[in-house]
Amino acid sequence: MSFRTEQEAFWAGNFGADYIQRNQGDALLASNLDFFVKALRQARNIKSCIEFGANIGMNLKALKLLHPAIDAHAIEINADAAQQLESVIPAEKIHNISILDFAPQRQWDLTLIKGVLIHINPEALPVVYDKLFESCGRYMMVAEYYNPAPVSIPYRGHNDRLFKRDFAGEIMERHPALQLVDYGFAYRRDPNFPQDDITWFLMEKR
Repeated sequence: MSFRTEQEAFWAGNFGADYIQRNQGDALLASNLDFFVKALRQARNIKSCIEFGANIGMNLKALKLLHPAIDAHAIEINADAAQQLESVIPAEKIHNISILDFAPQRQWDLTLIKGVLIHINPEALPVVYDKLFESCGRYMMVAEYYNPAPVSIPYRGHNDRLFKRDFAGEIMERHPALQLVDYGFAYRRDPNFPQDDITWFLMEKR
């Protein structure tokens, strides 16, 4: 698999495989379930979804608990993670490729990206924004680190691997058909269901 950016190779390689061990377990699943109950409270009739950067499927596991009949699909760049993801959704619904190489062939009721845009090369963001929009049949959920202006911060000893900005605002400016429905914040110090200081935005295509 060839890549256009350093960030893609980073996550497809050993660092992406190591990430699997740090992000799994029942406590994370419980936090994700609480997260989606709150973040999707304004969404209606979600029968299908696609997650951009699903890793081993901890978000999709929570969504399937909330919507047992949901037709779930995923994009995941890391081969080890994509293999484990097969225990959550069927292999034929997993795209083991870079998001930058994904070509949407249909639309889903919910298009989800959570903790992934922050790791994408900023120059590639317009391409990803367009793919998210093309995949969106009705709702789009963006859950990332927020900052009013673009900034880059060190990530586990690496530079140019984590970026913060107003991702949802940029998406809505680029695609005016998307309108904000709801938004909120999930705090890492929450005593019951912590998340990683994520600001989430639910948008609807109209």
